[in-house]
Amino acid sequence: MKTVLYRAHGEVDRLEFTDVPTPQPGPGEVLVRVAACGLNHLDVLQRRGPALIPGYTLPHIAGMDIAGVIESRGAGVDSCAEGDRVVVNPAAGCGECADCVRGLDGRCASAQVIGGNVAGGYAEYVVVPAANVHPVPEHVELADAAVVPTVWMTAWHALVAVGRVRLGETVLIHAGGSGVSTAAIQLAKAAGARVITTVGSDAKREYVQRLGADVVVNSATEDVVAVARAATEGRGVEVVLDHVGPATWNAGVYSLAPRGRLVFFGNTTGNRAEFDLVYAYHFGLRLLGSDPYDRHEFAAMLDTYWAAPFVTPIDSEFALADARAAQERMESRAATGKIVLRP
Repeated sequence: MKTVLYRAHGEVDRLEFTDVPTPQPGPGEVLVRVAACGLNHLDVLQRRGPALIPGYTLPHIAGMDIAGVIESRGAGVDSCAEGDRVVVNPAAGCGECADCVRGLDGRCASAQVIGGNVAGGYAEYVVVPAANVHPVPEHVELADAAVVPTVWMTAWHALVAVGRVRLGETVLIHAGGSGVSTAAIQLAKAAGARVITTVGSDAKREYVQRLGADVVVNSATEDVVAVARAATEGRGVEVVLDHVGPATWNAGVYSLAPRGRLVFFGNTTGNRAEFDLVYAYHFGLRLLGSDPYDRHEFAAMLDTYWAAPFVTPIDSEFALADARAAQERMESRAATGKIVLRP
């Protein structure tokens, strides 16, 4: 089969469009013919190195967000059939440890991440656990299904499970034009919250307003804290969602209302942030890391997504052979919405 892989860390020229043997499903697994694969920043971060997910090895085939058609099944699989249109939950617990047995597979020490530490969707075919495939409604295009898993599940877990956003609260969401923020803006609005979001240029202002953002801040030209305070009559926001890291950390901290919650889950601008401890504890600020989600959350998120009028804009599509150009588009930060590979 055709695939894109890399054998060493480095720049985009490390990506190779090549042939490898087509994998075969083992017991409890299915072979999926990939129709579309959504890109994520993890693809770029791990290609540059070092790896971020335990169990990762080289060479590596990236691609966490996969939709396609079941080609064949391994022994013991009766929950789906050949020809089924499916979307893949990329997080796969071992199914045997105490956490997995309790339904807390997000804590599984032996968890696999499809496209993260095992082969993913930058390929014509991928093998995944049968328990990780979910049916795609007939009215949904497979490319539209492929852009859902990572950004919507990440936003869902951060806002619903960790941040516990409530009706009437104000939420500050950084990097509104990114995929995960595209999801977070819509989820926060659906929960009855007011949304302030940041963008890096005025070109993205209209984009986030169409998604439902109430207040938009150009972080390149405006003071984020001042706008957030003004929009809340000086009180501050109840929740901040930060997947950027050091570049936005202090703006989030100082935009919070007393006892506000800063939910963080990304490090695209670095691994360390500094802030005033006295200020944080004096105002009772909650700093909440958004940990890995559990399997039951993915199914609940999908059910909600299919039933609601949510959208996940696709910025651009590339052929598998053009994966280098696709990742360059992601690295440029010019994209508004998701980037998709079409094997």
